[in-house]
Amino acid sequence: MLMFHTRKKTPLLPAAWAPLLMFSVLELLEPTLAQAQEANAPAAENGAATTIQDQINSGFEGIVKILAGLLFYEVPLGFGGHSAPFILLVLIFGGIFFTLRFGFINLRLFRHSIDVIRGKYDRPEDEGEITHFQALTSALSATVGLGNIGGVAIAIAMGGPGAIFWMWVIAFFGMSAKFTSCSFAQLYRRVKPDGSVLGGPMVYLDEGIKEHYPDLAWLGKTLGILFALFTIMASFGGGNMFQGNQTFKILSTEFGVPRDYAWLFGIVVAALVAVVIIGGIKRIGDVTSKMVPAMCAFFCICCLLIILKNIAQVPAMLTSIFVSAFQPDAVFSGGMIGVLLMGAKRAAFSNEAGLGSAAIAHAAARTDEPVREGVVAMIGPFIDTILVCTMTALTLLITQSHIDPATGAPFVAELAATKDVAMTASAFATLGDWV
Repeated sequence: MLMFHTRKKTPLLPAAWAPLLMFSVLELLEPTLAQAQEANAPAAENGAATTIQDQINSGFEGIVKILAGLLFYEVPLGFGGHSAPFILLVLIFGGIFFTLRFGFINLRLFRHSIDVIRGKYDRPEDEGEITHFQALTSALSATVGLGNIGGVAIAIAMGGPGAIFWMWVIAFFGMSAKFTSCSFAQLYRRVKPDGSVLGGPMVYLDEGIKEHYPDLAWLGKTLGILFALFTIMASFGGGNMFQGNQTFKILSTEFGVPRDYAWLFGIVVAALVAVVIIGGIKRIGDVTSKMVPAMCAFFCICCLLIILKNIAQVPAMLTSIFVSAFQPDAVFSGGMIGVLLMGAKRAAFSNEAGLGSAAIAHAAARTDEPVREGVVAMIGPFIDTILVCTMTALTLLITQSHIDPATGAPFVAELAATKDVAMTASAFATLGDWV
């Protein structure tokens, strides 16, 4: 049922197109809004805009507020007074749909995906620019980061340990969503005469809708253009500003770097990024295939050292994650549904399933089997959320870094949003200030 190979051999599954179309609308707008909201959070603590960077943040904040009113519209859930952002519901139900539609492919082909990543099925003669492993690390370079470092801290502080359980659940279904998006990106990619590849939602929305629904070709073209535009906007907000703000925040709070040097730090980081991305996807793949494994290894080793030093606490911490997911303590507002929504929000920001940018990297992989690259892509949420976020969560819970020393209780929402990376930094500092 799943093994469509090329456009000419076997047609796409028509039943997948209706939810995919709605899911694609999410892909258009979620990167800009969800991450741009994160990007503006650090600026809020600094008061009125007095510097250039503050003025830029304020300018983006105005744009975000206008668009967020529609896409982050709170949909009433009909019980307990709870509501959820429209865009989050599309993420959740989109992932569930694709998991059921493809018969739990995230479980059935998990072992096969490992073999593909290891290079077992690599063929040099296949069209593409990078290997399966390089495509995966290129995508992970955009997801294994602040969502794991700061996002998990916010989830625990505001939703309790149970939020981690729901992050796992959303990541599980997100694996199928990412499989779908990246398989389509491979199926409809455009290989240029020089061997370079163009692929991603901006291509498969255009080509796929035109192929299956010729009368709606204009819609596919419009959605493809919008996706490209919103992805560029997202690269400024969630793709760069948030990372720049939070990284400098660590330098400022932990090492005393004056805030007046923020602009200089931004220029240095921009220059380092430019050295990589100007070389195209091949250079990105070369760099990420070395840097991402090293980054994940360093981060996980630090977490493991803390966990192993306190190994006796681990069973209790894991128990608290499962218990509070369904019976959260009274200090965490919103009950089980509130904790679920908090976990879902942080998972969506952490693993990127639904944004569509990972599909651009995976489209460049060297293969002639679209599904083969799809199963490689679905490992991303597993590594990002289920593996790395769990390490972070246990580290935070063991060190109690999500607890406000002034009150002895978890940080209130306003403080948690501004102390995200600081909480994780505090946990790592238990190994030594330099860590």
